[in-house]
Amino acid sequence: MLRIGVAPHRLWPARETEIDGVLATARKAEELGFDHVFASGHAVAGDLGVTPDPLVTLSAVAGATERIGLVTSVLVLPLYNPVVLAHQTATLDRLSGGRFTLGVGTGWDTQEYAAVGVPFAGRGRRADEQLAAVRELWRGEGPARLGVLPRTEGGPAVWVGGQSDAALRRALRYADAWHGSGVDAAGLKSVAERLVALGEQAGRDPRSLGLTAGLFLVPPGFAPAVRLPGRPLGGADASAESVREELAALADAGLSSCSLWLPVAADALPDALAWTAAEALSFFSKD
Repeated sequence: MLRIGVAPHRLWPARETEIDGVLATARKAEELGFDHVFASGHAVAGDLGVTPDPLVTLSAVAGATERIGLVTSVLVLPLYNPVVLAHQTATLDRLSGGRFTLGVGTGWDTQEYAAVGVPFAGRGRRADEQLAAVRELWRGEGPARLGVLPRTEGGPAVWVGGQSDAALRRALRYADAWHGSGVDAAGLKSVAERLVALGEQAGRDPRSLGLTAGLFLVPPGFAPAVRLPGRPLGGADASAESVREELAALADAGLSSCSLWLPVAADALPDALAWTAAEALSFFSKD
């Protein structure tokens, strides 16, 4: 089983107008049968373009759809107050009918941290503390009770990103799944092996931790609108067969969910989604 989701806008929009169609794209993704839509977010614009706020984006998508899952991939956790974040995500989970998944990372942009007024140093330790606090608050425990508790018992699923040992330990301690980026089957197997070794230290069976990843896909016949940060799914000259073969290899290596960034022009995104649904999604069961 491999669940496949898509972003509701193309990778790294250059202008705000390119994100104006996210609700229509999300509805199209739901109609085509994708498992989830996902949103990343940076508080300030950078060299990679604009990004809308992920929680606001997914809240709007929740109201415009009925079934499709909602995932942050990823939210830069140390930038947030844990009580406020726990309340926001609990509210989104409740109002969406339990469709929300919180994917988090520690980020890399020092300028973004400076703009928000949060120290960059020590962000990993703070992320650990925040995840523990958010989990506690979702359960209705801790020093304060949230204004709204999540619909999902115990709180939404959590995906933790990053490939360092610290990130993998964080995933083992606090997450339902590890969330990678741009990995192939060999890389995924390597992560799984590292999780086995680290799981003994964390006191958790690594087999209980799901494996998920964000991947880049340029469907055949489409031109990339941006320079990709890594190898695209299926290779530089992807075909339907090479895309399906690589997805199958990832699934065999343990991947349970992939989130596809389609780095095509905004006006080509609907057609790229339709290709992905017909040539990739339809070959993988989500039951």
